[in-house]
Amino acid sequence: MSKLEDIVSLCKRRGFIFPGSDVYGGFAGTWDFGPLGVTLKKKIMDAWWRFFVEERDDMYGVDAAILMNPRTWEASGHTATFADPLVECKECKSRFRADKIAEGISESVTTEEFLATHTKCPVCGKEDWGPIRKFNMMFATHVGAVLPDDDADVAAKNIAYLRPETAQGIFMNYKNVVDTFYPSLPFGLAQQGKAFRNEISPRDFILRDRECSQMEIEYFVRPEAWETEFEKMRELQHEFLEGVMGLPVEMIHEYEVPEGDRAHYSKRTIDYMFDYPNGEEELMGLAYRTDFDLSNIARESGKSMEYRDKNTGEVLVPHVIEPSIGVERLFLAVMSAAYGEDEIGGGKRVVLRLPENLAPYKFCVSPLLKNKPELVAKAREVYGLLREKYGDVTWDDSGNIGKRYRKQDEIGTPKCVVVDFDSLEDDTVTVRDRDTTEQVRVKIDEL
Repeated sequence: MSKLEDIVSLCKRRGFIFPGSDVYGGFAGTWDFGPLGVTLKKKIMDAWWRFFVEERDDMYGVDAAILMNPRTWEASGHTATFADPLVECKECKSRFRADKIAEGISESVTTEEFLATHTKCPVCGKEDWGPIRKFNMMFATHVGAVLPDDDADVAAKNIAYLRPETAQGIFMNYKNVVDTFYPSLPFGLAQQGKAFRNEISPRDFILRDRECSQMEIEYFVRPEAWETEFEKMRELQHEFLEGVMGLPVEMIHEYEVPEGDRAHYSKRTIDYMFDYPNGEEELMGLAYRTDFDLSNIARESGKSMEYRDKNTGEVLVPHVIEPSIGVERLFLAVMSAAYGEDEIGGGKRVVLRLPENLAPYKFCVSPLLKNKPELVAKAREVYGLLREKYGDVTWDDSGNIGKRYRKQDEIGTPKCVVVDFDSLEDDTVTVRDRDTTEQVRVKIDEL
């Protein structure tokens, strides 16, 4: 099993992920994606969109605004319930999420339950805690012309929130899609986008941060069909995670969330847990939201959220099944599963065995020697051919060929193509495989 610090080091060393605002000393809970990280992240998101939206006839995409009417979060219950258990050390005043520093407790932990664990403060080592308090994680902001000296009533009227999830933007557009596309039940609305959560104690690299990207589907079904559709969606998540993302089956575990730990809107939730380097953590969730959201919107807005069957005329409020996954969590899962170390030629090799459909580059093209113009020219010709055919191709002529191989192994490039003097005579090149390190001669026009 890889270590988290090894993956963090690789990500910074090779340009996948950098600490946010690093030049100013960083900013807790934020991370910046570098050139390779952006490419891998985009491929993950594109693969999800292709699998769940483009390859289906019952899915529609939306892209809702990050800022929404504050009544959205009142109707959804986020204003009242979107909170984590915060505990403060009386000795050093450090604040933590209680269920993340103590063993065997859940998000609904009480003060008495937490104190009974005899957890010591991770900062000062003391065991002197204040009471558990609920901390709402939504980021509040002000919309419009609000001045510092405005009174509280003026400021309150202009308050808005950065969305803590993308789901409500989908529900806001449910009626718009129904009225313009007339989809037949069951159908789904999918969205990818940013979400913001004021985590009490961001930790574990990109696993728990304050700004993240989400991929969510709200799948609208007939109330009586929810169990059948839930099972279908349950299997689809495995197909995607294992078949498309290449995650090992043995590293994914389903957890049936008990009623007391489910979100307030859910009647059934399965968490897909993953064996990260730091232990088993949630990768994604699948929830049965009933008609909670649409009924709340209808009540708060006064507008009907009913669906009329275009064939039978039946009128109903659909129920909802929601698969939701954080892009950063999936990114880290892919990196964790792909990271490996072995020994080649008596030395340690770090290798990132990314699936070919996700690797930032499919090929790396190199001249054997960069000071031989004829080799460079031929290699540039091969580079141009491969880039036109595959797109994701990189060029590397720095250092000796062994160092180039090691670099490409670390960033997950499946194949290295080397142009040598024989290439000038017979139009063949050496193709070296990342995983096996085997090398074969291949005709350029057969690449």
